[in-house]
Amino acid sequence: MTLTTRPPARNAAFRIGLAVLALMATASQALAHGVTAGDKGYIQEITGIHLLPFLYLGAKHMVTGYDHILFLFGVIFFLYRMKHIAIYVSLFAIGHSTTMLLGVYFEIGVNSYIIDAIIGFSVVYKALDNVGAFKRWLGFQPNTKAATLIFGFFHGFGLSTKILDYQISRDGLIPNLLAFNVGVEIGQMLALGSILIVMGYWRGTKSFWTYAYTANVAMMTAGFVLIGYQLTGFFVM
Repeated sequence: MTLTTRPPARNAAFRIGLAVLALMATASQALAHGVTAGDKGYIQEITGIHLLPFLYLGAKHMVTGYDHILFLFGVIFFLYRMKHIAIYVSLFAIGHSTTMLLGVYFEIGVNSYIIDAIIGFSVVYKALDNVGAFKRWLGFQPNTKAATLIFGFFHGFGLSTKILDYQISRDGLIPNLLAFNVGVEIGQMLALGSILIVMGYWRGTKSFWTYAYTANVAMMTAGFVLIGYQLTGFFVM
């Protein structure tokens, strides 16, 4: 379901939404892919199989990864049935799990600024999709399931790129990666559960349709800010 007309929205709520999401998008890059300096040192120093620590790191990454959470927020924004939510979340999980595992195992490096800019674009894309922009501009609705899977691939490369940057040991690599991926899925479920609780409450109020367009514009703005932030880093740093 998409929003094709813009309901009235109060300017104050609009500005607040933009400010909150813009602050999220301009937070430190460490939070974008959730690996702190301490975690970096730990990953670089250990060898062998460490399932629980990597499980924790994976969950921590997803819970603190605001770019992933913004995309998930957009994906489920107009999904009401758990069956549909499960389908889209599963497609996203398949996508990012595949490229994360293969990217690290085969050491497929992608520039972190470029991949994070693409992840920012995924947020913009989903917000535009939610407000019905593509149907108006192109005359047809792109396949939303395919888009979710494809952007999941890019989100996975964001994960793998960061792990490769921290020179993870090849000793115990596969078990550790699998544990990390399980942690990511646990973190995703925790984040998704929180979003669904908030969305469930919001949808039960009259303000949902009043501010649905505003929320997606705010999400789109956050995506554009993230794109600009990453491209600036690519050309300047």
